[in-house]
Amino acid sequence: MFSTRIGLGCMGFSQAYGPADDDQSILTIRAALDHGVRLLDTAMSYGGGHNEELVGRAVAGRRDDAVLATKFGIVRGPEGVRLDAHPDRVRDYCDASLRRLGVDVIDLYYLHRADPTVPIEDTVGAMAALVTAGKVRQLGLSEVSPAQFAAARAVHPIAAVQLEWSLAWREPEGDIIPAARAGGAGIVAYSPLGRGLLTGALPPEPFGPGDFRAGDPRFAGETLAANLAVVDAVRSKAAAYGVSTGQLALAWLLARGDDVLPIPGTRNPSRIVENAAAADLVLTPDDLAFLDGLAWQGDRRSFAAYGTSRSA
Repeated sequence: MFSTRIGLGCMGFSQAYGPADDDQSILTIRAALDHGVRLLDTAMSYGGGHNEELVGRAVAGRRDDAVLATKFGIVRGPEGVRLDAHPDRVRDYCDASLRRLGVDVIDLYYLHRADPTVPIEDTVGAMAALVTAGKVRQLGLSEVSPAQFAAARAVHPIAAVQLEWSLAWREPEGDIIPAARAGGAGIVAYSPLGRGLLTGALPPEPFGPGDFRAGDPRFAGETLAANLAVVDAVRSKAAAYGVSTGQLALAWLLARGDDVLPIPGTRNPSRIVENAAAADLVLTPDDLAFLDGLAWQGDRRSFAAYGTSRSA
């Protein structure tokens, strides 16, 4: 389904993991394109538009090398973070993203989160009009329930469903992933390295200013200690293959199906090469079974951060 097996999540260039350098970020994005990483994932909410502008600068003159995915529905402003997917405002959100990206068309346009005040089919109807207008090529949904996916798909084909999925967070396997697959949608996995946990190289606690992991219960106290012990088991298995823990974790995810595209984020160009190489790693059935059996602790806070939930 996807032309390349690894994409690039761009959120960290603008928020969530502390300060970043724009020039270095642009070099990293261009290094991704140089190494065949085509899907660049951004959103209007990342840095309040900064991230789309950054991606736009990085792809200037290289538009044909990139598949641009962006999202709307989470709004950041002086008053904080809110959800807005009202159909009357979808076109304006899209036009603003096009301006920031500096392009004429968005390859994959996601509803970032369903707005609980608006039927999702109304929002998707407005998104479908963008396809008709030539502003968007394909539609996607991020963090939806099976029922929401079904309602959206009844209005327009959905090319991709984005969700957090990694060796350390597997809850979506029980509901939305089977539903998305049954509906012919590809699976775009964000945080496929467990928000850095699966790299085996977390920064020391406490996390720095602006690092949202400081509020994630998976990264605190005894829960973090238990998870790091599991990472040690992953590291031992990775060493047997002569790869990093991150590469092993990405290879595990890629082994879940040809319809899976992880979008790890990184600010380091050398990590781009490392992550892309994971697509060539083939794990044995025994090792896949070993990794499947690992026990992780803690829950995540993604839904609470935006005032919504998987069941909304």
